[in-house]
Amino acid sequence: MAEIAKILVLNGPNLNMLGVRQPEIYGSDTLADIEQRCHAHAKKYEFDIDFRQSNIEGELVTWIQEERTRCQGVIINAAAFTHTSVAILDALSLLDVPVIEVHLSNIFAREEFRHHSYVSPVAAGVICGFGWRGYTLALDALKDILDSD
Repeated sequence: MAEIAKILVLNGPNLNMLGVRQPEIYGSDTLADIEQRCHAHAKKYEFDIDFRQSNIEGELVTWIQEERTRCQGVIINAAAFTHTSVAILDALSLLDVPVIEVHLSNIFAREEFRHHSYVSPVAAGVICGFGWRGYTLALDALKDILDSD
């Protein structure tokens, strides 16, 4: 990997409420805290991070479509859309870059409906249950994947 890689980091519904919403599950960090950590961690890899959040499914789909030829990897925490969105699956299926699925909580230790992911079939891997560290672990994984290609 000779040039700076653009990594699209997408966050789904209610993640804008981190730090307020169920801190016993999601922790006390805000999404801005996680974004700051991602930018700091990405510097060592010379990644250009494009960090976004939306509560709107169609907006996430549009961003994936728009960036499909401009990014070298995607980290996505689709939040509740993970378990419901065929549209996000279809958009991610258009990508020819690695996708890493991230969840702050361990979705498999929670309600049964959270055990199914529409994102996983197109993801190179899934990281869940490590809180904000899942994002930095995803950056590490993308670095390894991109270096091996």
